[in-house]
Amino acid sequence: MKKTVTTLADGRELIYYDSADDAVRDAVDERPLDPPASASELRRDPLLGDTVAIASHRQARTYHPPADECPLCPSRDGRHSEIPAPDYEVAVFENRFPSLAGPTGRCEVVCFTADHDASFAALTEERAALVLDAWTDRTAELAGLPEVRQVYCFENRGAEIGVTLGHPHGQIYAFPFTTPRTALMQRRAAAHRAATGRNLFDDVLARERAGERVVLAGEHWTAFVPYAAHWPYEVHLFPHRRVPDLRALDDAARTEFPQVYLELLRRFDRIFGPDEPPTPYIAAWHQAPFDDAAREEFGLHLELFTVRRTSGKLKYLAGTESGMSVFINDVPPEAAARRLREVASK
Repeated sequence: MKKTVTTLADGRELIYYDSADDAVRDAVDERPLDPPASASELRRDPLLGDTVAIASHRQARTYHPPADECPLCPSRDGRHSEIPAPDYEVAVFENRFPSLAGPTGRCEVVCFTADHDASFAALTEERAALVLDAWTDRTAELAGLPEVRQVYCFENRGAEIGVTLGHPHGQIYAFPFTTPRTALMQRRAAAHRAATGRNLFDDVLARERAGERVVLAGEHWTAFVPYAAHWPYEVHLFPHRRVPDLRALDDAARTEFPQVYLELLRRFDRIFGPDEPPTPYIAAWHQAPFDDAAREEFGLHLELFTVRRTSGKLKYLAGTESGMSVFINDVPPEAAARRLREVASK
């Protein structure tokens, strides 16, 4: 992998990741950009203890542009985008409209391919491996920032999720605090260790690997629908060797990941049949916070889920979910796992 670091016209960082060591990335951003407006503010909820980012400047972000005005496509034919090069493999840049910036953290955009009409599922194994390298490198770089406590790599896919740019891309949030969901997992892991003397993530993986909810398994990764899945179709992908974050994956796990993950995404697109639009989903990496004394107890894993519950119908977070954080799942996890096994690649 070759990494080339440069800057955009307004001073934001742009990083190219290439599979070839001789790749040249010297295109200059010629746009007349003003410095980004990123006056984010963090406020703490006194009742819940949650932190909320107030980022009013995001109201002005690009919203469903036509394909020929996509800011994530390469710069070609006299049109300048966020990526000055006329082509690229994987590119990462600081978000122009960040939820977090400066002392409140950092937000980055990860472009998986220059092809506007592609998807992550359509990537080659070599390109998916390069994306994994980019996620890992960004985790390592952002971990070195003094204000960052946790790095979250994720992909929102589909208008039903709220995606405003159709180009295949994901995001990375570097938080200056431990997120509530991660903190809850930490508390559960500590309680499990105190009660059993064992690691919670290890025990979950062992139980699921022995059960009926496994979707697919390799030598180094297992994908399963969890026992108490919140979403209609939800899969957790665990490495067999527990590690706290992406940086600690060994070469064998890194090599196998693209095979397993691409097959999983392709199955997601076949859940509801050939006449249904591509399945909307969120893919979320869960990594240990950097300042946790017990971070080795945390288990890196990816959670993949869709808001589509059946053909033409979405799962909405209504009264119980939004008001009380109590999920009601219309699809039994065992049935979801069975369906995901049925739609395996031929």
